[in-house]
Amino acid sequence: MKKILVLEDEISIRSFVVINLNRAGYEVIEAGTGAEAFEQLRIHPDIKVAILDIMLPDTDGFEVCRKIRAADPHIGIIMLTARTQEMDKVTGLMTGADDYVTKPFSPAELTARIDALFRRTGVAGAVESGEIVQGPFRLNTRNRTLEKEGARIKLTQVEYSIMKMFMDNPGKALSREDILNTVWGRDYFGELKIADVNIRRLRIKIEDDPTNPTYITTVWGYGYKWGL
Repeated sequence: MKKILVLEDEISIRSFVVINLNRAGYEVIEAGTGAEAFEQLRIHPDIKVAILDIMLPDTDGFEVCRKIRAADPHIGIIMLTARTQEMDKVTGLMTGADDYVTKPFSPAELTARIDALFRRTGVAGAVESGEIVQGPFRLNTRNRTLEKEGARIKLTQVEYSIMKMFMDNPGKALSREDILNTVWGRDYFGELKIADVNIRRLRIKIEDDPTNPTYITTVWGYGYKWGL
């Protein structure tokens, strides 16, 4: 059974989420504070997805996200927030989240986002074998890792999927819709900017100068292109 951490301090909301995820076939581990979340992750190292509320009694979800991501680049992270401000969404993604869901939300929406994350991050997918080598980059498609000039670059599973898409299509302009459909799935109903923020985060990791990218370039009004 796929194991999920739900970090939410409001018991009524957490119970609502837990009940619906149990019905969807997930095993749910609960936490009400950041400290409890870290302890549960220590006890349950096989947790594959974490759902994090932003407003917490002992810290905030951004800091929890940042620490979880630093410890585990492969875990899927969804931010759960009542806020609608654009900056909160961007901040969550830049601290390492893969997606976000804004309260109020339907159980079907949350479950669909979780299903898509499991599917698109390779947790439930087949293992490939081989390498893609382009310029200073070596993408190992068996263990889903990236090296630049021999140095390992830590990627989230979503970042890996974006990187693989680019390296599979060198020199081709890819629209934001192309990226969403390939990485998140055609049934994903989130916003286009999630692709932009993940690519911004990826540029920080792989570019010599993220403010003047040379590998992932912008095709204005359309999307992005990978070139060396």
